[in-house]
Amino acid sequence: MTDTSYQQAYQQELRAAAAHLGRRRFLTVTGAAAALAFATNLPGSAQAAEADARKTITADPFTLGVASGDPQPGSVILWTRLAPSPYEPGNGLPNARIEVGWEIAHDSRFTRIARRGTATAHPEFNHTVHVEAANLGSDRVYYYRFRAGKWISPAGRTRTAPAPGARPTDVKLAAVSCQAYHDGYFTAYKHLAAEDLDVVFHLGDYLYEYAVNAAGGARAYTDRTLPAIFNRETVTLEDYRLRYALYKSDPDLRAAHAAHPFVVTWDDHETENNYADDIPENDVPPEEFLIRRAAAYRAYWENQPLRRPQQPSGPDMQLYRRLQFGTLAQFDILDTRQYRSDQAYGDGWDAPGPESDDPSRTLTGATQERWLIDGWRASDALWNVVPQQVVFSRRRSDATDAFKVSMDAWDGYAASRERVLAGAEAAGVDNLVVLTGDVHVSYALDIKRDADNPNSRTAGAEFVATSISSGKDGADKPANWDTFMAANPHMKWYNGRRGYTKITLGRDAARADYRTVSAVTTPGAPVTTAASFVTEAGNPGLKPA
Repeated sequence: MTDTSYQQAYQQELRAAAAHLGRRRFLTVTGAAAALAFATNLPGSAQAAEADARKTITADPFTLGVASGDPQPGSVILWTRLAPSPYEPGNGLPNARIEVGWEIAHDSRFTRIARRGTATAHPEFNHTVHVEAANLGSDRVYYYRFRAGKWISPAGRTRTAPAPGARPTDVKLAAVSCQAYHDGYFTAYKHLAAEDLDVVFHLGDYLYEYAVNAAGGARAYTDRTLPAIFNRETVTLEDYRLRYALYKSDPDLRAAHAAHPFVVTWDDHETENNYADDIPENDVPPEEFLIRRAAAYRAYWENQPLRRPQQPSGPDMQLYRRLQFGTLAQFDILDTRQYRSDQAYGDGWDAPGPESDDPSRTLTGATQERWLIDGWRASDALWNVVPQQVVFSRRRSDATDAFKVSMDAWDGYAASRERVLAGAEAAGVDNLVVLTGDVHVSYALDIKRDADNPNSRTAGAEFVATSISSGKDGADKPANWDTFMAANPHMKWYNGRRGYTKITLGRDAARADYRTVSAVTTPGAPVTTAASFVTEAGNPGLKPA
């Protein structure tokens, strides 16, 4: 695409976005989303009284563990949620503010305290706590914990990012996605917690909106019964808050959060399957869906280690953001749900055509797209990494001319992908890495500059992380394995087991180890490295390690 045609396509997308923004403002101001009044249900406006934690909290309030996230050179976010009764609306706490102490230390015994302070668990935020622990050292391991009344939380371990201009020899990370509680145990997280990592990227579908029955679905509990409140689809704010409580009560998920800082982004199921911007999966009015989206976004922020700029305003929340690890890596975390055009041809798999190829279509929205490309232009990092949700590379359903592609992935937004690749090329990005979730399988893919030409230049590498549990046990070779491998020569690996991807970014190469477990419908499965690939710095193209 020439620079002139790129600008024309971009301007067309801007015009479409402006028209859409006008419609969004109308819906937000005049529709039921305004009546929800999230903007007024904030601490300070409700005038909640302050409760004495020693008298109010009579049972362990740290049932959902602790977490940290979004590491920067001198700070990290610390999170917890007070919930002595996590499966009850309101967490078993009064509608009152509760003071929570926190401390972060250089050692796991907390003999050398680096920083300490107090934070307020507001009832308006479901008694969640977000602490920005600042004035810390760069590229250092820390330990943290909370106190409420006489209760002390489990300790968490976290790490800050390297200083600007620093030249770390490597960054060790993991990519995870898709953890349907009702599809099985989070065994992969138990193994992830024991890995030597600097940071974990969660690429979406942290929870699922679907009902979970009394036996926990495929977990088939015989020793306990889940409350009936989970056996319904999440729609209201209370529904989403309770569903996060169910997920975060899982001991393996709690262990992973306590072991490593997480950087999170969502996909669809945190709100509703395959929604696109303000267009729901089902045929309900947009203003009604925006109420649900506002509830989902608020619960997401409340229950994740996210900074204040990510706090939502009604049905809107800026989740895309940038993290830098010295000169080694820049991470541009995307949101491919909130701003996207509706899926072409009614969603699903279909043949590419004029609708999916329309240059005005976008997966990221014009503002986020420009932010991404401008960030690449300013980057001095060796590796430019894009953690995001849906498969970026071309995936043909078969090797014939009548192939179909997924309209929910970048294949359904061909012009949007072309603008991103053209932007990377113009910015001189030599070492592009895309991290992807969504599809419940592992792929290792060469990103081709021309998606329709397997002989075109390789522009980078895409590592698709399989699910933690979604899809149940899976198989090493799914039913379409032979067809997919033949139809997509840039696909170097395809596996259908559960697990995560461990990635090491070094000065000379990036290495991906695909870690899988044999089962999730029964607990305790061991983890193995199913395959490993490397891509050399300055010489993109995946090779077996």
